[in-house]
Amino acid sequence: MSDTTVTPTMTYDDYYEFGVTEYSPCDTSGIIDFGRVFIIILYSLVIIFGFIGNVLVVCVLVKHRNQTTMTDICLFNLALSDLLFLISLPLYTHYTMVKEWTHGDFLCHFSGGSLSTSFFCSTFFMVVMTLDRYLIIKHDAKVTKYRTRRTGFILTVVVWLLSFCVSLPSFIFTSETKQPNGLGCSYEPNNDAWQVYSILTRNILGLVLPLLVMVLSYSRIIPVLMRIRSTKKLRVVRLIISIVVIFFLLWAPYNISCFLMFLHSNQNVLNDCDSNKNLILSVIVTEAIANTHCCLNPILYVFVGQKFMRRVLQLMKCVPGISITQWHSSHYSSRKSSARSSEGTFIM
Repeated sequence: MSDTTVTPTMTYDDYYEFGVTEYSPCDTSGIIDFGRVFIIILYSLVIIFGFIGNVLVVCVLVKHRNQTTMTDICLFNLALSDLLFLISLPLYTHYTMVKEWTHGDFLCHFSGGSLSTSFFCSTFFMVVMTLDRYLIIKHDAKVTKYRTRRTGFILTVVVWLLSFCVSLPSFIFTSETKQPNGLGCSYEPNNDAWQVYSILTRNILGLVLPLLVMVLSYSRIIPVLMRIRSTKKLRVVRLIISIVVIFFLLWAPYNISCFLMFLHSNQNVLNDCDSNKNLILSVIVTEAIANTHCCLNPILYVFVGQKFMRRVLQLMKCVPGISITQWHSSHYSSRKSSARSSEGTFIM
């Protein structure tokens, strides 16, 4: 595998190299063993809760597809992109566990590309949702007629195609490689330009621009919401702030670690043993934490919405063995009018 983990393919064979081995003067065996255990435990939880949350999102939105809004379309695609990520995650969890890629070259290409595609697709749909909220709150009369299913379908195609095109190098250059322990699966571009491309796309398209859009949009939305006489406005404001803060806290450390590892791999900075160990540990931990975002998306964008919670309760009534008490029904019915007014200005 290559000496850097700046690529969006997130292939964990990188953790066992970085230009050093367990038998080199700089012994990283302890960090590698910790990273292996940490990744297996955390990703097992991510896979379980991520699938449950995102499948529930898809089921609810499909059941109520006749009431689909622009926000619902974005939430549906956001859940699909998270599921695409979660499909490939067990392959890399197994890879980390056995230290060898046993799934074939095709799945290696597919997994590397799908992880990258899902990352950018999820990020781009968050940007679309942010801009949609900004427009519907600031320019409601002008944009309402354009928020149709046809527009949502066009945006869906554009976002998925853009994500695929940005991730195309990951599909091409991620392949099986020979490693000391057997076959590996790694992103190995044929020149340094693709490594620069990877770090630029991840940092600019995957963090800087989305964060800039979120901060600018929500800074204009919050004052408008604060002027609305609603008991829900403080909850919505807290939600907006949490979206930006959590997005930044999850992804910024990983992108910074990748950038430092890129500099280290080119022998520009941080060449001593301690710095190398710290970089390896930081990439392992920050990447694993950042990838938990696929579990948080259903919570941040859907489960906090009262409209969605009512739909969940309706769906659960159809599941054998699960009973919803009358209190829940009356509770949500009594809040229905206030929820509608809140969703009319800020749909979640």
